[in-house]
Amino acid sequence: MGIPSTPHPIHGLVVIQPLKHQRCSACRRGPLSLLVLENGAPRCLNCADLGHLVLLPRGDTALTRRSREESALSAVVVRFNRRKGRYERQGVLVEEAALVRAEERCLADAEARRRRRARDARRRGVEDERFAAAFAAEILRLFPGCPAERARAIAAHASVRGSGRVGRSAAGRALSEGAVISAVVAGVRHVDTPYDQLLMSGVSRYEARRRIAPAVEGVLRAWQGVGEEDAG
Repeated sequence: MGIPSTPHPIHGLVVIQPLKHQRCSACRRGPLSLLVLENGAPRCLNCADLGHLVLLPRGDTALTRRSREESALSAVVVRFNRRKGRYERQGVLVEEAALVRAEERCLADAEARRRRRARDARRRGVEDERFAAAFAAEILRLFPGCPAERARAIAAHASVRGSGRVGRSAAGRALSEGAVISAVVAGVRHVDTPYDQLLMSGVSRYEARRRIAPAVEGVLRAWQGVGEEDAG
């Protein structure tokens, strides 16, 4: 019949997707999309008493496992790969009612995961708001002259989860003075100086920072309340 023997590692009932046209040796129906080998002869699923089963293609491990758990009768579907010289799994045949029950179980799990993700997102949102508020408070402690709205904006930008910005670094999460100052410097650089325009005009980052350094320092000193006494 030209059908390679099924491999021993596959346990239980095995159904084959033939590579060539085959007819059932019992009822002569064909060509068969699926067949069972009995004593080397191909049988259609009806003649093999598997005709009531439905095919669940491979791809969803959880659904496959649960379908087989729910099904009193099941079979592994395989197809021979000529290039690799071996049979490969294509899915399973299970009872239709078992598949429905398995899908319901998976949907219930998916809904539970969705609710858990929503709870986790709300929790992270609360944590992020608290952290941004603490970061803004630290900015205002170090730079009491900084407008409160700017402090909140700098803190919110620096502490975006997953951004890799200074607020999410270990030092930033610890509200270290260096990290807070770095966030403020970055905020001033982009908002209060022509830094971005210099970059867009082709000036290198290092040269652009050198040019705007006095302006950044001026804003920081003003926000720290430094300069009036020195000027007197």
